[in-house]
Amino acid sequence: MSRARGDDGDGDDLQGVIDFVEDSVPFEPGYYNEAYLGRRIAARMQRRSADDHAEYRAILEDDDEEREALLDALTINVTGFFRDPDMWADLRPVLRDLSAENGRAGVDVWSAPCADGREPYSLSMLAADDDEVDERRVRITAVDISEEALAAARAGVYETTRTTDIGEELAPLSDPGAYVEREDDVFRVRESVKSRVTFEPYDLIRDGPAPGKDLVFCRNLLIYIDSAFKGQLFETLSESLRDGGYLVLGKTETVPPDVRESFEPVAKRSRIYRYTG
Repeated sequence: MSRARGDDGDGDDLQGVIDFVEDSVPFEPGYYNEAYLGRRIAARMQRRSADDHAEYRAILEDDDEEREALLDALTINVTGFFRDPDMWADLRPVLRDLSAENGRAGVDVWSAPCADGREPYSLSMLAADDDEVDERRVRITAVDISEEALAAARAGVYETTRTTDIGEELAPLSDPGAYVEREDDVFRVRESVKSRVTFEPYDLIRDGPAPGKDLVFCRNLLIYIDSAFKGQLFETLSESLRDGGYLVLGKTETVPPDVRESFEPVAKRSRIYRYTG
């Protein structure tokens, strides 16, 4: 167990909160850069009206719900249906090629982390929306460290708000009504879409690779990881892909230089790469 430096009487010690998280929450803060952790913790402190880190740590010690809320805040949960539409347009031919190449064996996809489920559901909808893809043989495993995020993802219910227009997010589909049920501003993912997606708890840092995947999504996670650990995380992603499989990163992320020779850019602007082993 690590000793929180906040215990020595420093009333506003961020590290004390980070150490408590490391000891008490299923999350590995040491892999993330401190600026990112500080921003997420500060946001929760503001929500709980905590004057300093020592006060917030005391809240964490006494409140199970706040520990869960902080875990949800620390995990990467910014998402949307068909986020970055250009990437999804570039992904269509990749999915078609995989469907044709694998035939009856099907296509195994990993979405890690999946946040509230809109990324894996987008892929499920895209497969069904494309006549050249056999959606019956597309299997999507969506994972996240946050049980709260997974519960929301399994429910598959999303609401248009002042900052999120679900109808607009679904615009890339030829017929969104075939994939979601809409009642005013509430959208429910249809069971046919859900049937292709399995949600599981998974910690990319602790649990390691999930071998044999044809397509791996890991978008907008690497940018938050401390540079000293990006290589280890990328090793997990690489070992989860079969030879010839595809990796999709966030639009501001790149393959590390020391493994770049193993990844062939397929759509460079969309950060889609083919793993050559």
